[in-house]
Amino acid sequence: MMNGRGCVDRRSFLAGLAAAAACEVAGRSATGQVAPRTQDPFAGKKKLLAIGDVHTGYQHDSVSHALATVEQLGRRSGEYVTYIRTDTQLITKDKIYGTGKYAAGGIRSVNAKNLDYFDAIFFYGLGEGDLSAKQKSDLLSFVHDDGKGFVGGHSAIDAFYSWPEYGQMVGAYFDNHPWGVFDAPIVVEEPTFPGMGQFPREFVIHDEIYVPANGPYSRKDVDVLARMDASKVDLKVKDLHRTDGDFPVAWVKKYGKGNVFYSTFGHPDSAWDDLRVQKMYFEAIRWALGLVEYVPRPHPIVLELSSRSYGENIQLRS
Repeated sequence: MMNGRGCVDRRSFLAGLAAAAACEVAGRSATGQVAPRTQDPFAGKKKLLAIGDVHTGYQHDSVSHALATVEQLGRRSGEYVTYIRTDTQLITKDKIYGTGKYAAGGIRSVNAKNLDYFDAIFFYGLGEGDLSAKQKSDLLSFVHDDGKGFVGGHSAIDAFYSWPEYGQMVGAYFDNHPWGVFDAPIVVEEPTFPGMGQFPREFVIHDEIYVPANGPYSRKDVDVLARMDASKVDLKVKDLHRTDGDFPVAWVKKYGKGNVFYSTFGHPDSAWDDLRVQKMYFEAIRWALGLVEYVPRPHPIVLELSSRSYGENIQLRS
């Protein structure tokens, strides 16, 4: 038998449901349409659109954990709000509609935000995708003209090969990963970037290193933050096509008015539990959002960095 407290709780719950239903009815117009909700629940917050669209390419097992980690970094720090999508519907500046009751002229609103709502994109996608010509134009304009940010995770350069402007924006296309997942020796070149100070000058990370194709990647266009140490890996490995020994693992660049970051880190699920990697992506997102300053400085391979400091503490605001 339900006790008195249970009866009260049940009555309160039912009363709450009734009140909610009344609000729903009150929100309808005379034609039966639901009045649009115009109040932004995250007003004043920076907005990040995190996309893990892999439906036309390879499914990385770490995509879900990557998106969840990016969302939690923003939530715990209070720096940004994340909308997670596994499709590219929101990559548009047009009004978004659904189907049926949610179609244009229907009685329901989809409450979907287009690119105008967001300040940056985190992209862990892969494959050619199915963006329309208008969507492609809107994405380039989002970064180049609007000054918004783009952060590419791991497979972001293994996408949109038939769209050369995308490769120019992100800075490279993927060629191969001849070493697979292994203990990769890394050298930091730009510790002054906000997401690099937690790494020592040289370190090892268990991950998959993407080797960029010869074009459009160029050190004249991107500021390489860290690279794999070519002197400590097998350069005769099968399917290695680069011959210059330049294996960047993270870089930044300007694309028009916008900030663009890319890193190869993040293939294994465990990479997203590495505090060093979390700090790198967190600060990269903050930079893409315009919350921290850094001016990209393209440069040749840096062999000596004795005048710079390393090993800052890894701290994420809770």
